[in-house]
Amino acid sequence: MRLSQLGLRGDKGRDPEVMGIAVDSRQVGPGWLFAALPGSSVHGAEFIQYALRQGAGAVLTDRQGAQIAADLLAGSDAALVVAEDPRAALSGAAALWFARQPETMVAVTGTSGKTSVASFTRQIWQALGHKAISLGTMGVQGDYQAKLAHTTPDPLTLHRVLAEAAAAGVTHAAMEASSHGLDQRRLDGVRLKAGAFTNFSQDHLDYHKNFDDYFAAKALLFDHVLDEGAGAVVNIDDPRGRQMAGIARERGLQLTTIGKDEGADLRILGQRYDATGQDLRFSWQGQAHLVRLALIGGFQVENVLAASGLVIAAGDDPARVFETLPGLTTVRGRMELAAIRENGAAVFVDYSHKPGALASALQSLRPHVMGRIIVVFGAGGDRDRLKRPLMGEAARDFADVVFVTDDNPRSEDPAAIRAEVMAGAGPEAIEVGDRAEAILRGVDALQPGDALLIAGKGHETGQIIGSDVYPFDDAEQASVAVAALDGKI
Repeated sequence: MRLSQLGLRGDKGRDPEVMGIAVDSRQVGPGWLFAALPGSSVHGAEFIQYALRQGAGAVLTDRQGAQIAADLLAGSDAALVVAEDPRAALSGAAALWFARQPETMVAVTGTSGKTSVASFTRQIWQALGHKAISLGTMGVQGDYQAKLAHTTPDPLTLHRVLAEAAAAGVTHAAMEASSHGLDQRRLDGVRLKAGAFTNFSQDHLDYHKNFDDYFAAKALLFDHVLDEGAGAVVNIDDPRGRQMAGIARERGLQLTTIGKDEGADLRILGQRYDATGQDLRFSWQGQAHLVRLALIGGFQVENVLAASGLVIAAGDDPARVFETLPGLTTVRGRMELAAIRENGAAVFVDYSHKPGALASALQSLRPHVMGRIIVVFGAGGDRDRLKRPLMGEAARDFADVVFVTDDNPRSEDPAAIRAEVMAGAGPEAIEVGDRAEAILRGVDALQPGDALLIAGKGHETGQIIGSDVYPFDDAEQASVAVAALDGKI
């Protein structure tokens, strides 16, 4: 495939045959296109010299990159492509290079709920007889499976996976759209029929300048990625939801709103909770529906309706969509029932690692619990420090017993992280550095009617301390603790 067939124009009219595309100079082969992208600390142009040694036939970069490697490129036969936004250019090229995508694709963005919405969307499609996948934090799941390193993978990985899934017969795909992925234009070139917005709260301020910058990244799904006439599903109960709905309308998207608000298209009319799930009453186009959901947490209905809205926007019959909802199962590590003590007290594991998500998880668990709510949680290192005391406050306000422990401290001092969390959690919170011990103590505190929420790591199977990853699974630790305390081991 020639460079021009990838939507790129080389300098001096050069249009070489492209044999492959890489963003890592070590992967470049003869005749390949090397994308030298700007980075947070080092510009990819610093590696152009290595790509040329490997035989690169073309280089894609920005003006800064072209200046950095000007001397090298001047003495090379490689075609130079200078783009105002090289990330967007790479995404477009990747889409053309790999060519195939599932026929029906949707994406979901928001601070919390993306994984659940993508999974529920995929489950609904599968129940309707479609071959479907979901892509995101949990990797690629469904009728084609693969591991992913990022929630929204780089364009080359993303389009390779989509092409492989399509070749395997997958016709429907739901993907998570992270703020990083949107900001770095990783979704450009993905042909979406609809997009959804779940909610907005503090996160990723280690990457984004402020809340407005963070929101603007989320909004790119609606004001940039989706084509005019595509579907938009927006939770208008969220304070930022109406703003996102306005963006969707201005773009000419077909808007479906969800929430308890009287004006919502998919409107939550009522919820009734018990120990194993909840009953949901909602309306669609003026008609009421009642379904049983085997899902813990009131917030899950917003995720279920967002998924329903996406499936409807993508072309399936609403009545058939609603019939599938009782069969939905929770995502691993998302309000997952990990163990039950002999006295009936339940242990749940949830991925909530942001203040809003933790508060929502605890509040949503409350109607299912007759006794106390105990929480074990921490905060990650090398991430937004401002959210640490806010997470402590959420635990203090919405749990009855609070254990503050380590999450993934990474390169930071674990005790210093815990101190910042404890500042918000208050003097009654119990600090236990070792996460396994904290879980054991949380399980030991359970009385009949109580529930324990282990928050922060969800589906993760490792704990990052320094530069090492040690095996650690919250659900597994909970099961071991329950078995030990109940005398089963």
